[in-house]
Amino acid sequence: MGFGFFLQSLGEVMILTGQVTRELFRRPWEIRLWIAQLDQGGVQSMSITFLTAIFTGMVMASQFAIGLEPFGASLYTGKLVSLGIVRELGPVLTALLVGGRVGAGFTAEMGSMAVTEQIDAIRALGANPVRKLVLPRVVAMVIALPLLTVIADLVGCFGGIVITMAEVGITLRFGLKQMIETIEVADLVHGIMKSAFFGYFIAIIGCWVGMNTRGGTEGVGQATTHTVVWTSITILVSDFFLTRLFLAIYG
Repeated sequence: MGFGFFLQSLGEVMILTGQVTRELFRRPWEIRLWIAQLDQGGVQSMSITFLTAIFTGMVMASQFAIGLEPFGASLYTGKLVSLGIVRELGPVLTALLVGGRVGAGFTAEMGSMAVTEQIDAIRALGANPVRKLVLPRVVAMVIALPLLTVIADLVGCFGGIVITMAEVGITLRFGLKQMIETIEVADLVHGIMKSAFFGYFIAIIGCWVGMNTRGGTEGVGQATTHTVVWTSITILVSDFFLTRLFLAIYG
């Protein structure tokens, strides 16, 4: 797999994106399918989001409290934890974990349909598989991931406050005041907007790989592995460029 394969894959993903965009503006919308995917991709991912966020906040607070102590700056632990979670760790870690779970699930579902020719059957019946299968997943993830990121931000900051209270000895009121003073609207927008892009990447890659799966059950297994790898790489690479873009816009 060389550079030519990468360009071909990128072109196919862009074509699929165009098809999804076109179907998005066609009525009527199949809201039931969207809600079903919101439940699968969003609601059922809340537990993993909660656990990841709270322990990330606790670990960050522990590290910063110890690292800043020689400089007499342990009181600023809450500020660093809240800013790091809201701008970066909340969106990125949530996207990586949800992407591994949901993206692989999308690929497994659609890959199984591809190898058993169910997608061809949908086309034969006069329906559009992009509208029936891809669009609901893309819309669901673009909506669900920012909401999960907000939950991760809140839970992660709470975990950071708890550990800061235990390690540094601050009060709950002081910790909340620090975080409120540190986090600005631009920081929240920064993380939420990145999450929307991450949600799109997770859904479009999972669906594209699934629809192009070949080779029976073995091919489905390989496709899910490829989805997890490509999704993770895409999230990490795009995070850098999105961060630079939003820093240029919001400062």
